[in-house]
Amino acid sequence: MILIADSGSTKTDWVAWGTEVPAVRFQSVGFNPFYQTEAVILEALQHEVLPQVPTASHIFFYGAGCADEQSARPVWQALRRSFPGAPVEVNSDLLAAARALCGHEAGIACILGTGANNCLYDGTRILNNVGSLGFWMGDEGSGGYLGKTLVVRFLHKELPPEIHERFASAYPEIDRFSVLENAYKKPFPNRYFATFTRFLSDNLPHPYIRQLIREAFGVFLEKYVLKHPDAPAYPVHFTGSVAYYFRELLAEAVAEKELRMGTIQKSPMEGLLRYHGID
Repeated sequence: MILIADSGSTKTDWVAWGTEVPAVRFQSVGFNPFYQTEAVILEALQHEVLPQVPTASHIFFYGAGCADEQSARPVWQALRRSFPGAPVEVNSDLLAAARALCGHEAGIACILGTGANNCLYDGTRILNNVGSLGFWMGDEGSGGYLGKTLVVRFLHKELPPEIHERFASAYPEIDRFSVLENAYKKPFPNRYFATFTRFLSDNLPHPYIRQLIREAFGVFLEKYVLKHPDAPAYPVHFTGSVAYYFRELLAEAVAEKELRMGTIQKSPMEGLLRYHGID
């Protein structure tokens, strides 16, 4: 049984595939070694993954926060302990995006989900990555960034009156103290702020909301994509829920920057299955 995982900060998509049994698809919580210890990851694997797939012959794990061997080690160790004897390969979610979106062709692969990332890919390996500084200092264009921008403008009373009223009605519990507690005292502030993208989606026809989202995408393209060598020469591909659900505005932002629009996939998994020769 080959086990492939694509993990973000919020959720992990899993596919277990064997030649003599039907493929098994399921989801678990997200795994990110920047926020979780090996013990926490191990516990989640035992409760959410092992009941679905008790054994595996080879594991390909792609995840947020797994940029190199050292940073990925908590995930690697937890998987080795959960599946003794199975070879485990842990790579970044960025390599997953590149392989899924570009296959064996050159291109710029971008992630816009709870977080954000990007790379220039030559069809085999990542040539260049303009690194994000994470949720608090970067991740422009991501769900966390969009939600944070919206909430800050609400608290500062910078939203148009009708949008302010809709937000207050949708989230009556929101005030300065609840936001600060979720931002600084509770785990996964990026997940917390990303939940507010639902409000953006629900109010997408409003010009102010559209402009807020388009501006965020423009900042992402300026700070990251346009800094790759010869960026206009490559198709720019995207994966992630934010890219997918706001794809019309994303395409507009890409056109404004005179870049080549590539494909948009909600999840890299189908592309990863093709890359690993699993139909």
